Amino acid sequence: MKSYLITGGAGFIGSNFVKYILEKYPEIRILILDDLTYAGNLGTISENLNDPRLKFVKANITDNTAVRTIFEKDRIDYLINFAAESHVDRSIENPQLFLETNILGTQNLLETARKFWTAGKDENGRPVYHEGVKFLQVSTDEVYGSLGETGYFTENTPLSPRSPYSASKAAADFIVLAYAETYGMPVNITRCSNNYGPYHFPEKLIPLIIKNILEGEKLPVYGDGSNVRDWLFVEDHCKAIDMVIAGGKLGQVYNVGGHNEMKNIDIVKLTISTVRRLIEENSEYRSALKTDIENINENLITFVKDRPGHDLRYAIDPTKITDELGWIPETRFADGIVKTIRWYLENQDWVKDVTSGDYQKYYEQMYGNR
Repeated sequence: MKSYLITGGAGFIGSNFVKYILEKYPEIRILILDDLTYAGNLGTISENLNDPRLKFVKANITDNTAVRTIFEKDRIDYLINFAAESHVDRSIENPQLFLETNILGTQNLLETARKFWTAGKDENGRPVYHEGVKFLQVSTDEVYGSLGETGYFTENTPLSPRSPYSASKAAADFIVLAYAETYGMPVNITRCSNNYGPYHFPEKLIPLIIKNILEGEKLPVYGDGSNVRDWLFVEDHCKAIDMVIAGGKLGQVYNVGGHNEMKNIDIVKLTISTVRRLIEENSEYRSALKTDIENINENLITFVKDRPGHDLRYAIDPTKITDELGWIPETRFADGIVKTIRWYLENQDWVKDVTSGDYQKYYEQMYGNR
């Protein structure tokens, strides 16, 4: 029976991965480590907490004692590190927090895993690790910087981060690769494009827009909305991570992209029209609406001052993971956005829970005076 340590397992991508592998693999054990900061919420995994295969520990990945205790008490085969401070705007406001969590936290996980996974040394004095263990670092395409109107990020694209967030993730990636080179650690790194889907915290573009549409609030769009992102449905991402854990070549980086490039302004307009259509077609969704349906239109869009260092375009070439592991993005954006909006319409209690309290202060700070 394989045992997973999943850091950040109460966050967006981490929780979706937990649900995915619990459904796929009946014979596994999962230990979730999450500090339950703004983007981590127990309500996200509440339906899973009674599963005897799962155990939850509240702690930060920088906490050496907590991480060491996990390894002392449980055999860990796979460590998948989703835990990170992950919002560019927040990194501009408090860069030090991002450096501490994303860099030092990742190094703490690596060092602890290295000590517990080492089985001895070979004839050249190099560490030998227990069979079948792996550390997988979940990273981002933002470490590559910004693209022009053409071209794609590949695994060989030089890293050129432009924000404290992406710089901290790039540094963490380098630490992971350094542990592979220096200590022979069995590692992989995945770098994904923008994820969307259920359980996405409403400070990110798509869930923020859905929430504001339902409340009749303005829809803040940075600059003129021309920034381009490649969108990846979160379940497709979970499948890619699972494949890399099972078959990824040790020490390799795999880009995971959705082949769904769209301008931010087009995302917002499509979300507006889709929300309105779904509510008009399904009377049971009207209970989620806190405004008149006639108010759901493009007049809600308001352009706000662009953030510093806002990258123009991201686009990922996932050829490597397709050729080596057979992964492809299965969900077209036109289908995935409908799935996502339906989920939010049907899970308003979750939205209300995660957006209470400190989130409202943060929202006003980010968008209130722009």
